Amino acid sequence: MLSTKGQVIERLLRGAFICRTTDEDGWRFLQVAGNREQVDAYLGQLNRLVVGLGSEREEAVFFCGYRQLGEDERRVVGQQFRDICQSLTPLADWLILVQEALGQDAPPTEGTPMRLGELQTLIEDTPAFREQLGRISRYRLFNSASETVDAQIKLVFKRLTELGYLVRPNPDKQIYLATGKIDYLYEVIRFIDAAEGLELEKRAEGAVQGALL
Repeated sequence: MLSTKGQVIERLLRGAFICRTTDEDGWRFLQVAGNREQVDAYLGQLNRLVVGLGSEREEAVFFCGYRQLGEDERRVVGQQFRDICQSLTPLADWLILVQEALGQDAPPTEGTPMRLGELQTLIEDTPAFREQLGRISRYRLFNSASETVDAQIKLVFKRLTELGYLVRPNPDKQIYLATGKIDYLYEVIRFIDAAEGLELEKRAEGAVQGALL
């Protein structure tokens, strides 16, 4: 049986995002500086390192990055970045819809609960939200052909779970939790926003203000 350190290293090398929601034991292990140094030392032999996002006191999510970028590494990172960019618009639109429908001050972050039934009711009761969900569900990322809110929202939640942005702790309940991969997505959005001037953060703020009017 692998030790906690071995399990963490294995998960990181598989491309997992380790946070309190997805792997609390692994996340707590990496919060300890000495443990993280040990993992980093092992990963360094493979030209990898642990990357953490969040505050210096307590980082929200950890994942594996490259120490140095050669041609092969640049190819891998480039493909990963392109994959995220292709999904960026549907993911950003979905997060804005959730924030707006729930009347939250900020979009979901790691650990935020999402109750599928509650969100479905809110969307069904508001024509503008139904239109937004219909448009989002037809993006290639979700590829829904359904015209019903029930089918559309269940497909979106299922797909986001498959992609690692959500987890469903109890299969008997329709309660999902946002994972640290969403925090990573926000970092990508901020990077692209700064480079391209997409103003995605302003769009999110506007969604909340509109919901409060």
